[in-house]
Amino acid sequence: MTSITLCSDADLQDLMAAMQSDDQDDLLRADRLIEAYPTDPRLHFLRGSILASIGRPIEALPSLKQAVSIAPDFAIARFQLGFFQLTSGEAVDALTTWGPIALLPDGHYLRFFVGGLTHLIRDEFDEAITRLNEGIAVNDENPALNGDMQLIISQIIEVQHAVASDAATGSDTASATSFLLDQFSGLKRPN
Repeated sequence: MTSITLCSDADLQDLMAAMQSDDQDDLLRADRLIEAYPTDPRLHFLRGSILASIGRPIEALPSLKQAVSIAPDFAIARFQLGFFQLTSGEAVDALTTWGPIALLPDGHYLRFFVGGLTHLIRDEFDEAITRLNEGIAVNDENPALNGDMQLIISQIIEVQHAVASDAATGSDTASATSFLLDQFSGLKRPN
């Protein structure tokens, strides 16, 4: 087993500040830190988040996978990797990636979010909304993720209305879940 060497808190905070300020060299900063600390899973996670946010998903996926590979218990990296897989149309991979999140304590916000997204995969919209709202209610650790989940809830409600309208008029709608996943394929935010 490889020993994990973490960068300093100051270096990590500098990188995160660069990411939040839309600093154009945040990817370069991440790469430099990864070169110095190749076993720091947080750096791989942040690099994947940067790449996803700038529209380079093919490069983001290996970084997110590396973060989880180095630190399988890094719950937010595991969640984001699964979310990335889900929005890339790989629902089975997402569910597999999220499996260990079930081992988090009862009431953990990531368990609720995974439950909500799992219901979404099955077109169980009311249950998805309920679980996502439960996660938002207990998540004081990652407010940006609450915002993302609230966007999903809003989109679910819009799709529910569209499906109800189509049913009333006799129209046929594409899978509501596939529509929602298309909406969120670009939603990758560093957390």
